[in-house]
Amino acid sequence: MSTYTTAWKSPSNIALVKYWGKKPNDVQIPSNASISFTLNNCATTTTLTYEEQSTLEVKVLLEGKEEPSFVPKIEQFLKRIAHIFPFVTTGKYIIDTSNSFPHSSGIASSASGMSALSLCICDIALEKGLLEEADFLQTASELARLGSGSASRSVYGPLGVWGEHSDFAGSSDNFAIAYDNVAEVFKSYCDTILLVHKGQKTVSSTVGHGLIDDNPYATARFAQAQENMTAMKAILKSGDLDGFINLVESEALTLHSLMMSSNPYFILMKSETLKVIEAIWAKREKDGVKWCFTLDAGANVHFLYPQADKEAAQAFIETELKQYCENGAYIHDEVGMGAKRI
Repeated sequence: MSTYTTAWKSPSNIALVKYWGKKPNDVQIPSNASISFTLNNCATTTTLTYEEQSTLEVKVLLEGKEEPSFVPKIEQFLKRIAHIFPFVTTGKYIIDTSNSFPHSSGIASSASGMSALSLCICDIALEKGLLEEADFLQTASELARLGSGSASRSVYGPLGVWGEHSDFAGSSDNFAIAYDNVAEVFKSYCDTILLVHKGQKTVSSTVGHGLIDDNPYATARFAQAQENMTAMKAILKSGDLDGFINLVESEALTLHSLMMSSNPYFILMKSETLKVIEAIWAKREKDGVKWCFTLDAGANVHFLYPQADKEAAQAFIETELKQYCENGAYIHDEVGMGAKRI
């Protein structure tokens, strides 16, 4: 019997062109391609201790406290990846994980968490001689996708692309790829997450994805997203900030309009979310700043601005936007370079 211990820190990510909806009869295959900024400060750190044994035993610690509710999802994940690494369905797992941000509040904790765990499992496979170093990140991305679709993108930086698209060479529905064919301004972009609501979401992303199957606008949305991927590629390469603002904000509002037109319908935004958006719009109209917002599947607002505007943008947060955050809380972040072994 052998025991393995490994640890990874993996970031969250924020999609610029959104993934919302999965192909029917497939496991975690997206209905459209997506592209995201990889974050730097919002991350999950996971230490995995794996001991070989004939049965499966899983223990999960979150912030040092045992969380039995996470065990079924981890066991389901291990079964999903067994066709890649059969050894995972037996053994004793102790998964000790912590986040640098509030869990389940719309900052893609499943993305950072599942990618960190997948990287740890790939480390064990590497030690067992079941994986080549050259295939490490792609395999980790594929494993992560089977746990949480957006997790596939968190393996890489500064951006990640997931979903097959003819304009992105090497792109795949099965795993994400790193993407860095972008203007310098986007390689150091800032993202301050305004924590409008730090509690758990009323509707999980898993449930939300399922509801789009019967959404009357789904087919048009999937086609729109593919077209927006093409447009975003050109915007990122040229450094077109006006084009970036228009497309990113449109994608954010489209995501939430899909939620509001689902059956049953639901709203994850709060009144403060709208107040933040309106304040950003007013500032841009008044002073011509190149600042914008995007939203993930939650109430919190990702406030995006170039590194060159950092001082002014963060002053604006203090004077105008902070008042709409729960207990005045926010997290300053920026584009990062992906996961790290620790």
